Amino acid sequence: MRAVILAGGQGTRLAEETETRPKPMVDIGGRPILWHIMKHYAQYGVTEFVIALGYRAEDVKRFFVDYLSLNGDMTVELGNRAVQRHEPERDAWTVHLIDTGMDTNTGGRVGRLRSWLADGPFFLTYGDGVSDVDLGRLVETHRSSGKLVTVTAVRPPSRFGGLSLEGDGSVHFIEKPQIGEGWINGGFMLVEPEVLDYIPGDDTSFESDVLERISNEGKLGAYRHEGFWQSMDTLRDVRYLRGLLAAQTAPWVTWR
Repeated sequence: MRAVILAGGQGTRLAEETETRPKPMVDIGGRPILWHIMKHYAQYGVTEFVIALGYRAEDVKRFFVDYLSLNGDMTVELGNRAVQRHEPERDAWTVHLIDTGMDTNTGGRVGRLRSWLADGPFFLTYGDGVSDVDLGRLVETHRSSGKLVTVTAVRPPSRFGGLSLEGDGSVHFIEKPQIGEGWINGGFMLVEPEVLDYIPGDDTSFESDVLERISNEGKLGAYRHEGFWQSMDTLRDVRYLRGLLAAQTAPWVTWR
């Protein structure tokens, strides 16, 4: 099963980070957030990726070409131009890097990938959010539901710290708690190929056009994820994710 990652947006709310690189290439602990997302998928045996590119597509392509060429220990024999690698490639991924246009909407990007996706269900997520979602449970939920799309429903973290008021009068501070109500689409979706027929063109929004129509038809399901989920929309989010990784408390790092 392939995983499609939408990585073509400009990330205008992160202008300080995205003026010189696309949002999915923003660095979190020495690797782009896109790499972190792919590592999580690989933990569940998903190692074939279709990356929908747009803004600064060449930066994403360059990362994977350099990653293949420069990752790991090697010996370079300058005389005969030979390169000897001393360890096998740790990330045995197949990555299809597809330019889906600068201004194409989210649904349009998926539609442009039709030739890669028409042979079976596929994962779909955004290139700016990490989670410790159990992808195996997501697959089970989707298969048992018979729905066209199953989204991962998450409770978004609060923008502010919370207070836990105890009965004895003591107060405990809670950093960035999950809100107590409301569910949103956290990405990490499972999609049947029939959904491609719901995408008429580049201007189609996967969220407001495709998912809403499928929902109205009763063909949209949800897998409730109570664990960690965090999107990277602001500099505050970037610093938060970097801090978790630096402290070795990043819940999405399931591959250690």
